This record gives sequence, C-alpha cells and structure tokens, in this order.
Amino acid sequence: MQCNRLLKLTKSWYLNVVDETMAPARMVAFMEQHIASCDICQNDPDLQKELAKITEIVLPESKIPKAVRMQQAQDDEEEADDIENDENENGDIEDEEDEDDEI
Repeated sequence: MQCNRLLKLTKSWYLNVVDETMAPARMVAFMEQHIASCDICQNDPDLQKELAKITEIVLPESKIPKAVRMQQAQDDEEEADDIENDENENGDIEDEEDEDDEI
C-alpha cells in the first residue's frame, strides 16, 4: 500500500470492526470509496491484490460475493492439480507401476 492515508484509515476501520462498532462490509466499502477517489491508490499496481486479501480476512465467507468465492475455489483446484502433477512427475508413477506388476 503506497497511500499512507489509506493505511491509517484501514487500521482505524479495522479496529472499529474488531470492536464491533463497524460492519466488515462497510469497512470494505469505505476502502473502495477511498481508492476510487485517491490518485495515489489508483496508481498503485498491487493495491487490488492487497484489497482482496484484506476483504478475505475481514469479511465472513457468506458475505464475499459469489463470483469471488467461485474464482477462489477454481484457483484452489488448479493449485491442487499442480501439486498432484508435481508429485506424479517425482516418482509416484513408478510406485503405481510396481503395484500393477504385483497383481
């Protein structure tokens, strides 16, 4: 986050969320409003990723928009497939072939 004002506001809003004096969705909305009106925030290339992380932390699963949840699920599936493919490339295939020979 390059904008010091957004950083200070976010900390303040988060403390309000923790104290339950502000709804988490309102905090995210305030952050989005600030980003839309701030030149520094609009030019920050990493801000959208950071906003997504903060939203994931602050908002309960049921309050995250369905499209975002679907995208996260798809990303998780792709990551699991990549891990599985890496394991297969590292020798798991040989183990399966050995099992076939025993039968």
